[in-house]
Amino acid sequence: MNEKALRVLEFNKIKEKIKNYANTGAAKELIDRLEPYDNIFEVREHLEETKEAFMLLIKKGSPPFEGIYDVREAISRVEKGSSLMPGQLLRIAQMLRCARRFKDYVNRKEEEENFRVIEDICEGLIPLKKLEDDILLAIVSEDEISDKASTTLSNIRRSLKDKNASIKDKVNSLIRSNSKYLQDNLYTIRGDRYVIPVKAEHKGSVPGLVHDQSATGATLFIEPMSLVNLNNEIKELMLKEKAEVERILSELSSRVYDSIIAVKNNGNILWELDFIFSKAKYASEINAVCPYVNEDGIIDIIEGKHPLIDPKVVVPSSIYLGREFTSLVITGPNTGGKTVTLKTIGLLHLMAMSGIMIPARENSTVSLFNEVFADIGDEQSIEQSLSTFSSHMTNIVNIINEADNNSLVLFDELGAGTDPTEGAALAMSILENLRKRGTRIVATTHYSELKGYALRTAGVENASVEFDVETLRPTYRLLIGVPGKSNAFEISKRLGLADYIIDAARENISTDTLKFEELIQSLQEKSIKAENDARAVEILKLEAEKYKGKYEEKLYNLEKSRENALINAQREAKRLIKDAKEEADTILKNMRELERLGYSSEARQKLEEERKRLKDRLDKAEDVISSENLNQGEELKKVNEGDEVFLPSLNQKVIVLSKPDNKGEVQVQAGIMKISVKIKDLRASKVSNEEKKKIKKRELKLRVASVASSVDLRGMDSEEAIYTVDKYLDDAYLAGLGEVTIVHGKGTGILRKAINDMLKKHPHVKNYRLGEYGEGGSGVTVVELK
Repeated sequence: MNEKALRVLEFNKIKEKIKNYANTGAAKELIDRLEPYDNIFEVREHLEETKEAFMLLIKKGSPPFEGIYDVREAISRVEKGSSLMPGQLLRIAQMLRCARRFKDYVNRKEEEENFRVIEDICEGLIPLKKLEDDILLAIVSEDEISDKASTTLSNIRRSLKDKNASIKDKVNSLIRSNSKYLQDNLYTIRGDRYVIPVKAEHKGSVPGLVHDQSATGATLFIEPMSLVNLNNEIKELMLKEKAEVERILSELSSRVYDSIIAVKNNGNILWELDFIFSKAKYASEINAVCPYVNEDGIIDIIEGKHPLIDPKVVVPSSIYLGREFTSLVITGPNTGGKTVTLKTIGLLHLMAMSGIMIPARENSTVSLFNEVFADIGDEQSIEQSLSTFSSHMTNIVNIINEADNNSLVLFDELGAGTDPTEGAALAMSILENLRKRGTRIVATTHYSELKGYALRTAGVENASVEFDVETLRPTYRLLIGVPGKSNAFEISKRLGLADYIIDAARENISTDTLKFEELIQSLQEKSIKAENDARAVEILKLEAEKYKGKYEEKLYNLEKSRENALINAQREAKRLIKDAKEEADTILKNMRELERLGYSSEARQKLEEERKRLKDRLDKAEDVISSENLNQGEELKKVNEGDEVFLPSLNQKVIVLSKPDNKGEVQVQAGIMKISVKIKDLRASKVSNEEKKKIKKRELKLRVASVASSVDLRGMDSEEAIYTVDKYLDDAYLAGLGEVTIVHGKGTGILRKAINDMLKKHPHVKNYRLGEYGEGGSGVTVVELK
């Protein structure tokens, strides 16, 4: 991307705003190096990562960046084999803690959420909890090592504390006994040794080593001979303490070196995450959205706002081109917002192409361009002795030499700064040349000739910035399809210019020009009305779709409830008939028992007749229910593999698995069972094709997120394992998984053989094999699904 466009469109100011949210210098350097990406895959991936970070901020709050530092210098020192200072080690431990917490932050899911790009980045984070804990246990602050760092250090410090207590008692005793020779009854320390302040005239009265004297020479700081050994012991302990601290720092640095690849990798990932979340926090500040990105030169920015203008005063603009037209000519008064519109288009594209979300409405679309060229602002150069026109033309020459069909060109006041007639002709020639190349162009102008050029040229469209004549103020709204009207007469009239002067001015303008201006005003009014009507229609359409979806869902649930109620009623009727038959048989059995005890055969015959009459009535009721089941749905003449049909004999829906054989039978799946039935016994399912699609889509959506890529059968017997695998393969097939893993363990091989035998005949299995090294070996079977 050319530097001039980045500078003119103020892309660096966006980067400075994003840097305010970065926690580390490394992330700020990544932001400094940020430029538009040059391929659509990178643009979409980096926009997606920013969007995911934005959603994480909303759902989970701020990421765990607390206490993170830029530790690249410390890592560099460790790589060279140097020992680190306590502060550097502490910062590395805090960085490792941040990496571990960040992994937990991303993996903590309250519902079936998917943050693909961020999760892939965090996969590289390697928790080093032991190293982190050991450093934080050993180091209290940037200049203090904990007593818990080692037993040796703890013992040394305890001894040092005891020696200090002893020497303090000793020196206090000496002060009391020699108080008449001392300047003050206080002891002090010189060079880590305890000394007492002796008056110079009494130096012979206190035997010892002189370490220092006062500025006046009246006081000598003497170490009494009785303290020398104690001071030596303290000095020795202090040297041991220093050596032990250096050993601890060296050992911890060595452990960091042993894990240097993981430490460095964690650091690099955290800097990148800091960079990504800085973009997301900035997106939250400007209320941004993630736009669609295409390579076809289509721009459709809905209510886009310039991110550097105060959000309280900025007016959103909807800008589109690339479908019906590829060039947009914007006209209108000065200070009307034409230049801001140009900068908004250019800057939003630079942001989107750099993976930064843009301040616009949902469903906004931007295009990937190899280059964005901008000729905006006064580029007059005193050093080069160039006029405004010459400076602009120098820039335009460069644009014409480099622009192609994958470029976006922004012209501000094209052709200005020279004779209006020649400037307008030159501007039309430049626009036409670039248009024929397929370049996407947005140009602002004051020339009325360019309005006519846009009206009569295919692929070029007029636009204008709206001006309110009543208030004499621009509204900053962009109206596409309507050329700008000068409004000079109306403005002059409202400012108090006499009518006879305005009438005289009108006479100096041709009738065609006046008609053209009136036409523009009429078009502008109609355009505004059409836009308002379209917005109202869109709102009503969205409400209608919402209500339609709501009532379709209600209708579906109602029909489902009705069908379930009918099935339950039939099931209950069958149960009652079955119970009645069993009760009748029990009664007859009891009557036979009574007959043996003395009842006559005539009574028995009457009982048999009654039993037969009851049985006939029960059979008739059962036949009625069966016939109702048979009449559910139309009789089928033909079925295809995969069709869902109704099987009355089982009173449930089944899936057809095979084509009819020569006996007119097909294999169907009913739950976990596979059975053969005749086509004539099947009925069409009551659910319509449209409803089937809805149900299938709904089930698929639910399954995709919940079906794991493996199933564990260890501990099951063969029958239970086969049932589990059969159900799991059905779910995996519906979820669209291409390859799954069945974990059966090694053991005696019986379970593996049973599973493999089942897989040979399973309709969803395309291929299967034992696991390779690293996959589980012979303890797993990897299945490829159709």
